Amino acid sequence: MIKPISITAIASISPLGKTLNDVWASYKNNTHCISEKEINKKPVLVSQISKDSKKEIEEIKQSDNKYKSLDNTVLFTLYASRKAVKDAGWQAQDNFGINIGSSRGATKLFETYHEGFLKNNKTETLSSPTTTLGNISSWVAHDLQTEGPEISHSITCSTALHSVLNGVAWINSGMCNKFLVGGSEAPLTPFTIAQMQALKIYSRAKLNTNQDKFPCEALNLNKTQNTMVLGEGASVACLEAGKKEHALAVITGVGYATEILKHNISISSDAVCFQKSMKMALGHLNPDNVDVVVMHAPGTIKGDLSEVNAIEKTFLNKRPALTTNKWKIGHTFGASGALSLEFAVLMLQHQEFIGVPFAEKQELPKSIKHVLVNAVGFGGNAVSILLSKA
Repeated sequence: MIKPISITAIASISPLGKTLNDVWASYKNNTHCISEKEINKKPVLVSQISKDSKKEIEEIKQSDNKYKSLDNTVLFTLYASRKAVKDAGWQAQDNFGINIGSSRGATKLFETYHEGFLKNNKTETLSSPTTTLGNISSWVAHDLQTEGPEISHSITCSTALHSVLNGVAWINSGMCNKFLVGGSEAPLTPFTIAQMQALKIYSRAKLNTNQDKFPCEALNLNKTQNTMVLGEGASVACLEAGKKEHALAVITGVGYATEILKHNISISSDAVCFQKSMKMALGHLNPDNVDVVVMHAPGTIKGDLSEVNAIEKTFLNKRPALTTNKWKIGHTFGASGALSLEFAVLMLQHQEFIGVPFAEKQELPKSIKHVLVNAVGFGGNAVSILLSKA
């Protein structure tokens, strides 16, 4: 059991939009945010932030001479963090903690610097400090002028939810009473996409103007090929100790587990790590009381099915309504858990379940009081966060 912790603000920039109103409006329609991008002279399916959002990111980049050398993983986070902290009413002198991670970090900068090194046998002066994972939270702390603890990390695709775990742990320990947590990813680069294609998990679908066709078939348990698509974005949440009157939602349980691997990228067919993390997050709550599970569901055959199997074994009497956002915005790696958390908060706030348009029919919740959010990454490191209506 943990002491309740309030989410007092949440903000993001993603293919869904840049405000919570934009994001909710996007979730309310059954269209995806996937487009084609030319990479190495070939069209590749990706999910990008909008032109308007890119303009705002460019404005941040040009606003400070020091920011001109930063990767989009940092710039995305600066945008989201500024908004979240403002909405929460936090001040720099609060010296709140910061833990914002990324699976891959500064992919574009790293690839650019490495290409230059191969050509010239030397690299740029700022290549090291601008490509480290610690680069994210430290720049956010600088931008917000706060002097509290700051942590950056990579725990692959469960990075953002591990940030939540860290924030919860720091607050429950009494070492800090506020923590800014989340994840950021800007992975739409040639080498990163080539790595996913080499694993044979990337979608090979052709973009179709027919809205009944979806390039990423996350939560379609009858698909015959892997359909993962990469997306970009960042999402952060403001955590505060206790139940606050202005809370958007309350974290009432956390769970985590690491599975002994039998393969470099896979988890077991019934995702033992998810079973353990979900049961831990539930604590003393009757599983029948969980209304929704926001799944990790990356759009791969084994990944989606193993998580469903784990849910079936965890919720024996009454399976919650299942959903995911990856069919819509792709897989944003280290940011995905935070965007799923945002999705869950919005459903709790609006008391409306948003499903996957092509998923099998299921019983829908009449009200939404408890939502479980899942994430897992390479290494079998699962995290589950239980959110309850404020």
